Amino acid sequence: MHLDKFKKIRQILIVILFFNWLVAFGKLIYGLVTKSAAMTADGVHSFADGASNIIGLVGIWAASKPVDRDHPYGHKKYETIATLGIAVMLFLASFDIVKDSFLRLFHPVVPNVNIFSFGLMAIGFLINVVVMKYEYKKGTELSSDILICDSMHTKSDILVSSAVIVTFVSTKLGFPIVDTFVAFAIGIFIAKAGFDILKKSSDVLCDGEAIENAKIMKVVNGVSGVKSTHKIRTRGREDDVHVDLHVTVNTSMHVDAAHELSHRISDTLKEKIPGITDVIVHVEPLSQKHLS
Repeated sequence: MHLDKFKKIRQILIVILFFNWLVAFGKLIYGLVTKSAAMTADGVHSFADGASNIIGLVGIWAASKPVDRDHPYGHKKYETIATLGIAVMLFLASFDIVKDSFLRLFHPVVPNVNIFSFGLMAIGFLINVVVMKYEYKKGTELSSDILICDSMHTKSDILVSSAVIVTFVSTKLGFPIVDTFVAFAIGIFIAKAGFDILKKSSDVLCDGEAIENAKIMKVVNGVSGVKSTHKIRTRGREDDVHVDLHVTVNTSMHVDAAHELSHRISDTLKEKIPGITDVIVHVEPLSQKHLS
């Protein structure tokens, strides 16, 4: 199942890579020919979409390796690490676009806009919508950081394309300077997408809370024999959550029964909350301190 999941993600990324670069090369070539800063910026963004797919493929290859002596928890976080590469690419693309937009304020260029420009953007827009919805759906089904983060990247590309179409209209109406300002806004928006991905990835890599404590407590307190639950900690990815917690039991409970209870707690958590793969239970005797 583990390897089958990564195989599916890899196949999805290859298909998406083809469509991302098909759109990217079309926008870049036409943007450079017509001197449209907004379309060129959009092309760079789409190209970064494709490059992020390659980073994702490398991350998936590393994450698919099985547990070994040096990695007792497996290699799944390599997929999360790969999303940091996507964020870096977005930041670099953002910097380049903002810089070019700033220079254009002092050296204005009037883009050549025609019916082919609108047609190319419309086709790219539709492709991105289909790719984004498909990728996000599969990312959610497979609990894949790469697919979900990349769908966020593609979603930003859709909004960017919408902004570019607005610049084409404004150019036709005699306001070509809007092209430069929209390209600048695109650069800022790309940086925001990079920041969102960075935050999501850092929460996993820095062991942020993976599941709300109240949710864990509700499930555990429903297990027969548990008197109370405290010191709950969760960490990891959505599909690989590690939980450790303390529970109190009657002081008369035998060690064998306490051991059996810890297994029931682990099994119940894994059954009730998808994504939990490891549970460590510390059993404590119920005391006056716990009752107060």
